[in-house]
Amino acid sequence: MTTLVTGATGNTGRHIVAELIGRGEHVRALTRDPAAAAERLADGVELIRGTHTAPETLHAALEGVDRLHITVTAGLAEVGPELVRRAVDRGVGRITVLWGGYVGPVEQAVADSGVEWTRLEPQEFMSNTLTWAESIRAEGVVREPYDLPSALVHEADIGAVAAVALLDDGHLGQAYNLTGPEALTPTERTKILSRAIGRDITLVPISHEQAVERLVRTGVSRADAEYVVGWYANPPAEAMTVVDTVEQLIGRAPRTFEQWTAEHADRLVG
Repeated sequence: MTTLVTGATGNTGRHIVAELIGRGEHVRALTRDPAAAAERLADGVELIRGTHTAPETLHAALEGVDRLHITVTAGLAEVGPELVRRAVDRGVGRITVLWGGYVGPVEQAVADSGVEWTRLEPQEFMSNTLTWAESIRAEGVVREPYDLPSALVHEADIGAVAAVALLDDGHLGQAYNLTGPEALTPTERTKILSRAIGRDITLVPISHEQAVERLVRTGVSRADAEYVVGWYANPPAEAMTVVDTVEQLIGRAPRTFEQWTAEHADRLVG
């Protein structure tokens, strides 16, 4: 059987690929740049050029695919339902979808697809911490408007859960809230980072408006920037509440933020 993974070189996609390969599965990775992807992905993966935001071009990519993983990314909301339709028409029988933070058009299309599906609902990725890397390296500071706790989850654990949902029975129609083992504020995270890199890091408060403008400067639309910063201003209860879903699904405790930091400390040192 063949599993097609979209977003295969992203923060979570590459972990999904590795988990599936590790379980002996035939994995087809959708990527804009197969040559670059070959350096990032596990050996044995089949690389195919394309993007899930252009489903009309994916006839070959979907050929013979039994299972599909979709990562909801910017630009997918309008065309994602078409991707789902084409996948089901080509015989895909099981889909996992990594949501974009809410049940939007893609997530709903998967739920209405008529095939087996599972929705993965992590509240925040530990890899979001990498947005602090530049200011940590240059100034030893982190600038954030809010200091509320988040039960952020390691992206490799999301990959492990995705593999379970794709390969094992019993997950039909499930929406899994995924968290790490503890809820941490930015202040607590900076203390962990400081210990890991052996350098003091200071949390500097900024305004809501400054945080929005910072995102807009990176190319994010103002509406999306307001949504993201608004989420941090008033996170849902699920974002601050630790649950044991990861452990129940993969049979081990989720990775800690300390573990994530040890893996990425070299990217935070100037």
